[in-house]
Amino acid sequence: MATTLTQIKKDFVEGLSQISRFWGFPKGMGAIFAVLYLSPTALSLDEIVERTGLTKGAVSTEVRTLARMGLVHRSTKLGDRKDYYTAETDFYAAVRSILQERQNSEFDRAVRSVKETLTRLEENWVENDEWNFVYERVKALQEFFDAIDSLAKAVIRLESLGLSNVTKILSVLK
Repeated sequence: MATTLTQIKKDFVEGLSQISRFWGFPKGMGAIFAVLYLSPTALSLDEIVERTGLTKGAVSTEVRTLARMGLVHRSTKLGDRKDYYTAETDFYAAVRSILQERQNSEFDRAVRSVKETLTRLEENWVENDEWNFVYERVKALQEFFDAIDSLAKAVIRLESLGLSNVTKILSVLK
């Protein structure tokens, strides 16, 4: 049995919902972005509600967040009071926006908590197996967060090189 385009689109929306959740955002944000990305025309809130199955309140809230992040863009139509939305199609801009959002105070607070735990362990050091185990685990997490933070900052800085130059650099690395 052949898969219909409707089913493929539904699976794509579900996939982006899961990716959204992986990055720490609500599933609905991923679904909304996916629906807008696959739409050849701008959609109203009502149309997004219909295509995602989310409540109008949830769609309204998530669309505002996506717009603030630069992942969707609002427009109007002459003679129509509704707002319409389209997805950002520049993937570099989208990734940069997501990484910038991950640099928010909540993320910083979580990273700072791990760093403070590591400092407290070092300041109150007790030589035993459990202490060493906890220290190594927290240290590994801190190193991971430092690497992610450095990667996010590097990607954000790449903007100054321009997309065509970044694409050339990445093609050399393949």
